[in-house]
Amino acid sequence: MNGGDEVVAGPPQPLEWKFSQVFGERTAGEEIQEVDIISAIEFDKTGDHLATGDRGGRVVLFERTDTKDVGGSRRDLERIDHAVSRHPEFRYKTEFQSHEPEFDYLKSLEIEEKINKIRWCQTANSALFLLSTNDKTIKFWKVQEKKIKKISEMNVDPSKAVTNGTIASSSSSNSHRTCLANGGSPERSPNSLSIDFSFPPGGIPSLHLPVVVNSHETSLVARCRRVYAHAHDYHINSISNNSDGETFISADDLRVNLWNLEISNQSFNIIDVKPANMEDLTEVITSAEFHPTHCNLLAYSSSKGCIRLIDLRQSALLDSHAKIYEEPEQPGSKSFFTEIIASISDIKFGRDGRYILSRDYMTLKLWDINMDSGPVATFQVHEYLRPKLCDLYENDSIFDKFECCLSGDGLRVATGSYSNLFRVFGCVPGSTEATTLEASKNPMRQVQTPSRPSRSLSSITRVVRRGAEAPAVDANGNSFDSTMKLLHLAWHPSENSIACAAANSLYMYYA
Repeated sequence: MNGGDEVVAGPPQPLEWKFSQVFGERTAGEEIQEVDIISAIEFDKTGDHLATGDRGGRVVLFERTDTKDVGGSRRDLERIDHAVSRHPEFRYKTEFQSHEPEFDYLKSLEIEEKINKIRWCQTANSALFLLSTNDKTIKFWKVQEKKIKKISEMNVDPSKAVTNGTIASSSSSNSHRTCLANGGSPERSPNSLSIDFSFPPGGIPSLHLPVVVNSHETSLVARCRRVYAHAHDYHINSISNNSDGETFISADDLRVNLWNLEISNQSFNIIDVKPANMEDLTEVITSAEFHPTHCNLLAYSSSKGCIRLIDLRQSALLDSHAKIYEEPEQPGSKSFFTEIIASISDIKFGRDGRYILSRDYMTLKLWDINMDSGPVATFQVHEYLRPKLCDLYENDSIFDKFECCLSGDGLRVATGSYSNLFRVFGCVPGSTEATTLEASKNPMRQVQTPSRPSRSLSSITRVVRRGAEAPAVDANGNSFDSTMKLLHLAWHPSENSIACAAANSLYMYYA
């Protein structure tokens, strides 16, 4: 609004993405270890920390460095504010082993250590808290800097130890020796004390007992605070924090459980879709997430391609839903693959909670929670693969679970694809932004799509025909590789920065 005249701003210009960083870049021809493949990515709410989980059960933390060490007067800060467009830069912070491989003896099943999801919790006293889960067990971790404790006030100054220096390096040099029960060593006689060090002239007037003191050096320590186990019969596919900061949910194929962060031995089953007879099972839960601001609302998606919005105030067991979001089925379009490709692999709430983004095998869909008649926008991601669904079914690629994410300002959405590609779409009405990028040091090597594919049926058939002529190419005319899949990515909560995983490498981009 300017001078009483309303100015209608058009859609924002497409972003130009640039390479920022890569962690764990592999050299050409290097063999990828299965345990090193990244399986989860998550920014915290501030965007200052990033966590990744891998198939080996490890969690790796990164911290932002470009916002640190900015001091000076207010005038200096105002002068540099926005004057230099510094992109987010991260550095390795620490890592820890979150989960180990286990074996369920009752069901004779191996439980792999792979991290399925990571979620950041509220920080307290400069400590970081996060939840991580594998298929069966959720763990609550605290990561904190602790001062290193050292021993001081010894009778013998370690820097002045004589002969073989046993005192100066007693913790390391004696580690390989065999010790007796009383602490002695069978390798030397009781009278050999003077061999290790010499008494000062006149002897020692008084005996100083060692004192443990805190040094100025610090180290990061990860400690498992709680373990939430034995609550899921099926594989956990989602965990989500509540905005109340006290509770979280975990979801498997048939149930959603509500937990209190402080109580690990009890959870409440709030959603149960398991039928009395398993032969009557028609759909499973694929993803679940709490509303970002309303602690009583949560949404979960199903293998039938629908999203249900639940209000926790309705009842203890939420068999009925407040709203259901699904797209009407096109008449005459049903095939063997229809239900498979309709299954939603991931859902995310927008930052304000007004919109839900969902990803199925072929498309991204944006839903307005106030409008359950259909999605407000649909973005074609894999339409060029429609002629190859048989091949993708044979090699199980059709069951790949791609994640999706929204920008903090809600103007754009992103998701991954094959050949280590990911796509960014503008979701503002009138926007034609549809950019394809490659997870490499040259992300714009892919040809930018000139305009967003239309959602009309005629356009879909046109795209299918083009794919049929050259079935091994994607929408940009590039050959695609179904073994190189970019499943996991995350958008920085306040800036145009994306972190994505290509096998064991973490790539970061900014615009």
